[in-house]
Amino acid sequence: MIRTLVTATALTAGLSSLVAAHAGLQTTEAPAGSQYRTVIGIPHGCAGAATNEVRVRVPNGLIAVNPMPKPGWTLETVTEPLDEPYMDHGREVTERVAEVRWTDGELADAHYDEFTFMARLPDEADRYLHFPVVQACGDDTLRWIDVPASGEGVADTDYPAPALYLSEPEGGQHGHEHGHSHDH
Repeated sequence: MIRTLVTATALTAGLSSLVAAHAGLQTTEAPAGSQYRTVIGIPHGCAGAATNEVRVRVPNGLIAVNPMPKPGWTLETVTEPLDEPYMDHGREVTERVAEVRWTDGELADAHYDEFTFMARLPDEADRYLHFPVVQACGDDTLRWIDVPASGEGVADTDYPAPALYLSEPEGGQHGHEHGHSHDH
């Protein structure tokens, strides 16, 4: 009986660590239309190799993306044109950040680190946004890019993209209307 309990506990702990052994978001739910601090955790390298590049695809609908530099890493953003420009603090914004890249760093396989950017979330609630992550470790690459098909869950994917659930805003009010001016 004790041996069975110990074995079951060890198995549960092993499964928990497998579930947590991928790139993931620190906060997995946020109100639609809010400012969101996107924190992607990288818990390990690739097959023993150090991570030296992390790329995050920014979901459509996120605006005002401001990535956080990391000492020892090179920070780059990739932009693309917006279908519908918007005003932000008196200036017209015509492009969005589509990808954030941290390169030329070194995160040892046995270490954990976080890669962060701020963004304004879309106004539409009751849905998921996925943040595909590519983690490069020298000649090896982990692609955390799988998005579950309709009716499936994360357990149905091999390399799940981190997901954020957009909940209803507090009080039913959004902080900003995205198609309109953001002037304050």
